[in-house]
Amino acid sequence: MSFPYQIQSFDHYLTEYKKSIDHPEKFWGEVAEHFVWKKKWDKVLEWNFKEPRVRWFEGAKLNITENCLDRHLADKADQPAIIWEPNDPTLPNRILNYRDLHGEVCRFVEVLKNNGVKKGDRVCIYMPMVPELAIAVLSCARMGAIHSVVFGGFSAQSIADRIEDAQCRIVITADGGNRGPKDIPLKATIDEALTKTSRIQKVIVFKHLGNTVNMQAGRDVWWQDEAKKITSTDSRAESMDAEDILFILYTSGSTGKPKGVVHTCAGYMIYTTYTFVNVFQYKPGDIYFCTADVGWITGHSYTIYGPLSAGATTVMFEGIPTYPDAGRFWNIIDKYGVNIFYTAPTAIRSLMGFGTDPLKDKKLESLRVLGTVGEPINVEAWHWYDEHIGRGRCPIVDTWWQTETAGIMISNLAGISQGKPSYATLPLPGVIPLLVDEKGLPVAGSDAGKDGVFHPGAKGEPVSGNLCIRFPWPSIIRTTYGDHERCRLNYFATYPDLYFTGDGAFRDAEGNYRITGRVDDVLNVSGHRIGTAEVENAINMYPDVVESAVVGYPHDIKGQGIYAYVILQSGHANQGGEKEGVSKMVNKVIGAIAKPDKIQFVSGLPKTRSGKIMRRILRKIAEGEMDNLGDISTLTDPGVVEEIKAGRL
Repeated sequence: MSFPYQIQSFDHYLTEYKKSIDHPEKFWGEVAEHFVWKKKWDKVLEWNFKEPRVRWFEGAKLNITENCLDRHLADKADQPAIIWEPNDPTLPNRILNYRDLHGEVCRFVEVLKNNGVKKGDRVCIYMPMVPELAIAVLSCARMGAIHSVVFGGFSAQSIADRIEDAQCRIVITADGGNRGPKDIPLKATIDEALTKTSRIQKVIVFKHLGNTVNMQAGRDVWWQDEAKKITSTDSRAESMDAEDILFILYTSGSTGKPKGVVHTCAGYMIYTTYTFVNVFQYKPGDIYFCTADVGWITGHSYTIYGPLSAGATTVMFEGIPTYPDAGRFWNIIDKYGVNIFYTAPTAIRSLMGFGTDPLKDKKLESLRVLGTVGEPINVEAWHWYDEHIGRGRCPIVDTWWQTETAGIMISNLAGISQGKPSYATLPLPGVIPLLVDEKGLPVAGSDAGKDGVFHPGAKGEPVSGNLCIRFPWPSIIRTTYGDHERCRLNYFATYPDLYFTGDGAFRDAEGNYRITGRVDDVLNVSGHRIGTAEVENAINMYPDVVESAVVGYPHDIKGQGIYAYVILQSGHANQGGEKEGVSKMVNKVIGAIAKPDKIQFVSGLPKTRSGKIMRRILRKIAEGEMDNLGDISTLTDPGVVEEIKAGRL
């Protein structure tokens, strides 16, 4: 399969960018012509950011799995689609070619139907990184069920909350999973979650580890047993409207309740494939390895849908980068001849800590492109990655995007546009960034040209501001499930007629963008967004806690760590293992990913007379900037600041 929409040079990029801005409907319509449709669209785009209402390829009929699977059977049936590397390197791997994957997806569609799943039903998926996770996702898409994948590290309460919000009727899980030396009791966690919700009618359990688990009669069935009942593996793909929901994926917000981000079939397919092909400069036959778990948006877009739609071979890895040793990623790259490697700065920083000994016997000759995702990569880690992994010959694409954008928005294109350490660099075609001040006004030098768009390649004054997007791209968030007003308030109400990312950014004189971090109450921990309100709510559930405040602080490995200031009923001494108790409560309510790195017990919090917590002060103390706290005279009790400073961890 050729890619007529693949950018070939920097001049070509500039031409395509201008075309995408001047004539967006024509641009995306031409890209969409290279996909399989059951019926073409009546109109490419209809939109407004006020409601908001965005509709791409309206009137079109399609099924994303025909683009990910069926269309490749003619010329790629024997090509590996998924290479699965187990957590334990002594166990056998699994390779599914496109024919195998198509057959397994069709078979599991029939399993879902036999278990009462219908088009439009929401299906919760809580699984380890095994091929069956991809099969479950694709099977839902093929039959028109809406998948909602929950990361395998989330707690029973978090799963129950998501099941309730999405009104799921079925759960797909496994007996357990492996992450390094740990066994993750997935089925037991689901059992606990289902004591908190009565919505689930069926639980399909994949036997992965062979662990003994509780199977509730009438509700729980084994995947393998159900699959044996299926005699035909020729399941026809359901016809879906372009704007039908493909999946719901929950992400943290600045309030306690996670948001169910909704993405739809056509625009998501077009944009994830387009960005995969162009950012990584994918070539047919490349072996591609994204280390992200499918529980996150990166795994959806760049482990499953984008690569498979492009006909690529995608590597799924069950384990962690340091098990059984810190050379695991590099062993996988050499083992399979990986050409494109996409991982998180957190992983790179972690591996840097082991030095270069784990790299001594690694060739890494197959590598052609490196990428980073989840958070900005710091300069030191960028150079280590470039020198020791890329050996100075692989471009590094530093990609900025979000769960809500579904695909990469700002990034250099491998070997096409210049990378710059710690910068995401330039917007992709169809993406119009705008930096605004607190009032929503473009910052000085933010716009250029008659059309009011700062075009890549233009020169301008270096500026900083809040990062907004001025025009819809095909995979933009459509709504938050069941609460459209929340979507409007979160993304479109802060600045009229703009999508607000929640991130701050700096743009240099050459037009390169560097993301400077969240400007709302959301933390970026190891590339994953965690709402401070979410963590505070969990801490406050601990019996002895009166109140808490959570902020982020610089962390050598995670990028941002979680610093919790906690007031106890019994005073602010750490009595009877209260720290451990608070930590366990967060683990129970949200999951280990949200556990505070530091817990400081305090007698009070810095508050204004109206009762607002001055997080700015707490953030600066956590960061160690205690000589520049600004005006604290408006606080009801300025003395509490000195106490907090004295007790800083």
